[in-house]
Amino acid sequence: MPHLVAAPDKFRGTAGAGEVAEAVAQAAHRAGWTAEVAPMSDGGEGLLDAVGGDPRETSVTGPLGQRTRAEWRLLRSGTLQAVIEMSKASGRALVAHPSGDDPLRADTTGVGQLLLAARDAGARRIIIGCGGSATTDGGWGAVAAVGTPKALSGVELVVACDVTTPFRRAAELFGPQKGASPEQVITLTRRLNELAETYRTEFGVDVDALAGAGAAGGLAGGLAALGARIAPGFDLVADMVGLPSLIAAADLVVTGEGHLDPPSFHGKVPGGVLGLARGHCPVLCIVGGADAAVLADPPSGIDIVSLSQRFGAERARSETVALIGQVTAEKLAQLKP
Repeated sequence: MPHLVAAPDKFRGTAGAGEVAEAVAQAAHRAGWTAEVAPMSDGGEGLLDAVGGDPRETSVTGPLGQRTRAEWRLLRSGTLQAVIEMSKASGRALVAHPSGDDPLRADTTGVGQLLLAARDAGARRIIIGCGGSATTDGGWGAVAAVGTPKALSGVELVVACDVTTPFRRAAELFGPQKGASPEQVITLTRRLNELAETYRTEFGVDVDALAGAGAAGGLAGGLAALGARIAPGFDLVADMVGLPSLIAAADLVVTGEGHLDPPSFHGKVPGGVLGLARGHCPVLCIVGGADAAVLADPPSGIDIVSLSQRFGAERARSETVALIGQVTAEKLAQLKP
């Protein structure tokens, strides 16, 4: 009996990775296939759903000083691990829109408070997903909340991210997405420059030498000052959920995300899945939308279906899960001997 593995990322704003994976698996079962679900994340939003674990919730300081309840997870197999999404404590989704952005004031204090909560729960390894941030504070809020690296002595910190952004360019590259004006980008960059020197002189960490230190507005660099290592998020999650061995047993892998563009094949879920499956089995990539250049010249080994292109943007947004199941069923019908 042929076997399918569903390993999608979230479709931001319309469907979570778990919903997508289940829709794909149900279509596979109806077609007479066996299926395994592996909702994925590249370290950004959706990380908690990808890794599972025992849900925990802690009251923390949100990005603009408001109190918020932030979910995180404990994993009890082997070494007790905690998994944190920075967006749950300091994410842009916690800021009122469309006019609630305050990029100069937003900070990561809540992330530091989650680190302490995970430590107090006994976690000896803490994974921090960087994505969806409202902040460009270089991680100083988190560092100040923790105090010193000694506060996390004996705890392994791992930052999961999908970018290689340098620390000092975090404001320039991502500040405008968080509501920063050109003048505010200049101010934020000056702060990052000063903070890089602080981390070097007071913590002995050269954040300028660390690829990805600018992730989540420089949070990754700040956590590095506390002793964290920065790791590619997809690889980290794939190892945690055993994705390489799942794909090794597959006849087809289905992945996807909300919007596919060239960076999707460099550190993000579709590219990571394709890398694991290439030369072993075909990959179907279902996406909400896609850049024309990617659709015109896709990488080898992958079949890309854009819901917006096939069904129209309105249906792609309102019927996402159902259409994913339909596209999967059509693909499996094509593969029937």
